[in-house]
Amino acid sequence: MAGIWQVLQANAMLADYPRSVEWIRWGLFAAAAVGAVWLFALVVLRRIGYMKLGVPVRFERHKPKRGRGFSGEVFGHRRLLADARSGFMHLVYFYGFIMLQFGAIDLIWKGLNGGEALPIPFYPAFSLSQEVTVTLVLAAVLYGTYRRYVERLSRLKRGWKPSLVMWFIGSLMLTVLLALAFERLAVGESEAVSAAYAPISEPLSRLLLLAGVREGGWLAYAGFELFWWLHLLVLLGFLVYVPQSKHFHLLTAPVNLWFRRNEPTGRLTPLDLENEEAESFGAGKIEHFSQKQLLDLYACVECGRCTNVCPAASTGKLLSPMHMIVKLRDHLTEKGAALTSRSPWLPASLWAGKDYGVKDAHVMGAVIPAWDAEQEGEEPSYRTNISPTMAVQGAAWSKREGAKAVELELVGDVMTEDELWACTTCRNCEEQCPVGNEHVDKIIDMRRHLVLMEGKLPADGQRALQNIERQSNPWGLPRGERVAWIDACEQKTGIRVQTMEERRRARGQMPEILLWAGSMGAYDSRSRRVLFDLVRLLTKAGVDFATLGNEERSSGDTARRIGNELLFQELCRENIATLEKYGVRQIVTACPHTFHTFKNEYPDFGLDPHVRVEHHSELLARLLQDGRLTPRFALEERVTVHDSCYLGRYNDTYEAPRSLLRAIPGVQVEEMERSGRNGMCCGAGGGMMWMEEHAGTRVNYARTAQALEVKPSIISSACPYCLTMMEDGLKALQDDDGRVTARDVAELLAESVFGE
Repeated sequence: MAGIWQVLQANAMLADYPRSVEWIRWGLFAAAAVGAVWLFALVVLRRIGYMKLGVPVRFERHKPKRGRGFSGEVFGHRRLLADARSGFMHLVYFYGFIMLQFGAIDLIWKGLNGGEALPIPFYPAFSLSQEVTVTLVLAAVLYGTYRRYVERLSRLKRGWKPSLVMWFIGSLMLTVLLALAFERLAVGESEAVSAAYAPISEPLSRLLLLAGVREGGWLAYAGFELFWWLHLLVLLGFLVYVPQSKHFHLLTAPVNLWFRRNEPTGRLTPLDLENEEAESFGAGKIEHFSQKQLLDLYACVECGRCTNVCPAASTGKLLSPMHMIVKLRDHLTEKGAALTSRSPWLPASLWAGKDYGVKDAHVMGAVIPAWDAEQEGEEPSYRTNISPTMAVQGAAWSKREGAKAVELELVGDVMTEDELWACTTCRNCEEQCPVGNEHVDKIIDMRRHLVLMEGKLPADGQRALQNIERQSNPWGLPRGERVAWIDACEQKTGIRVQTMEERRRARGQMPEILLWAGSMGAYDSRSRRVLFDLVRLLTKAGVDFATLGNEERSSGDTARRIGNELLFQELCRENIATLEKYGVRQIVTACPHTFHTFKNEYPDFGLDPHVRVEHHSELLARLLQDGRLTPRFALEERVTVHDSCYLGRYNDTYEAPRSLLRAIPGVQVEEMERSGRNGMCCGAGGGMMWMEEHAGTRVNYARTAQALEVKPSIISSACPYCLTMMEDGLKALQDDDGRVTARDVAELLAESVFGE
């Protein structure tokens, strides 16, 4: 294909034109490109400098298994495709931009070399792929605009910033198509790529002909020149804008996923409480977070998927995981600029004063309570809705005149205490996040600072911690009564469960399994019934087991999630000493919180990692598979499964409870709309079991309403916390007849095995 300059040279009047302007074009291009790349590098380096303010952390490359996950999430968009429509739209953006980089090189090459195309084979096919890709990306921009401003998805932010990137991408696509259309007119039909390979630029060029642009004329060349330069300037402008916006995730998200933690989900980082040089514990300042946690902030894409599934945001609480990340990111950028004397905003800061581009810092302003139907005198609605929280967060987070980032308190000015205490630590936000952000650890770190350094926590949470410290249970019931469940079990079932001490004295041989009753099983009358049925099933299967009785202590999960790391570590070491005393090699518990803590966190404090920790649903499923238990009696029940967060998302155990239900004759399992990995929290995690909700709808009411939508006769669970919350929800939402009940899977299995 002949170049534009060659076509122009055919006209005697223009023969010397290309030579006279060639050096000017190259000079302007070089100045613009070098300037943009320099600004881009400067912005990136400055933000890396802000991240370096955090606590140094060892960045390790992921293991091979993580490598496969990395590829699936970055190149396969595994998490993004959970929402098929937006996932496919992002696939078009992702692969479209990869392909269009080659098109941009081709277009720039043409402009600098008089219209000569890149010397590559199969150029017509390449040209066709570019036009199709440009059209698909432009369609994705229009669809994204529709979802944000017409469909108005609650999780998506609206305003000039989201609009700006739409204009950037849309302008890039349009300038490409118009430049190609004017090029076709400039070089003429005989020299242009065949119309069959130009499905978009060919019709556009015909429209330009109808508008009066003459083929081979000055206007055709000027049009190409205009849109070539516009495309270049928009492209370079977008390059500089990307690291100064949420689109920095184009660079940081793959890095964040690559360096994602290899340790088990939800495993909290221990605090070295014996470090005499430590001035503070937890996160009281933005620089108290680790460098990896600060990388999270710049990886956020503000898609709102985390907030969309958050049980707190969905029920009218102030907490929004997306806004938390955005607020921390804004604060890091502003404080980082002040501490490093390096402005985050370029090129504006090139002529800015000593404020380094940040005149007034963002502050969390006055908060208007989210909508509460009961307070408004309307009928209570238990449907989840994040719109009130989104609106409140959007209005409250703004710049305050004269505010200095270095003087702001992380908890108080950036994050409110109400937000931190609304989290149930369910980690659904992290399950949904396409860039691997870890929200809950940041909340726990800020709670740690509040509790350990400032002594601040809700009164009911403080009461629970005091009870755990004094009596090793959240109710403050006498520690000596922890063993009372053994007598109650014998009265109810006729089975006497021996303690480890009794077994050692009587036989001198330790049992195969330690049954950990937990505080709920030992003290709560409803949870005891589950524990009794578990005892019956283990005895029926011939399992050799014993319990600790009064030697058992709280696992410390509640203390740790609330933020009292000191109390947790004391309980942890006491329990480990007791386990080592009896040489325990296998533990089974009906509480997923205890299960997770023992399995994934106690090894940090000395528990032998070879000690096998099982949840009761896993053990019962194995006993069924081995033929040691046989469900014989049919239960004609329609059962829906509520997944425990600490069993499912924390430990990837979804199948075991369902396998128990499917093994029971007559049971029909009906899944809720939100189940499995996307199941909603019952509202009890993170210490919320012992604290009251003071805003919006109760989380367990909303979850119970979701369960009732499938019209079950039983809501099953495998967690004493979940069971309590579901029963409480049923009391509030059902009529007096109470047709739907909440049951643990062990209770249902026992009923089928024993026929009661």
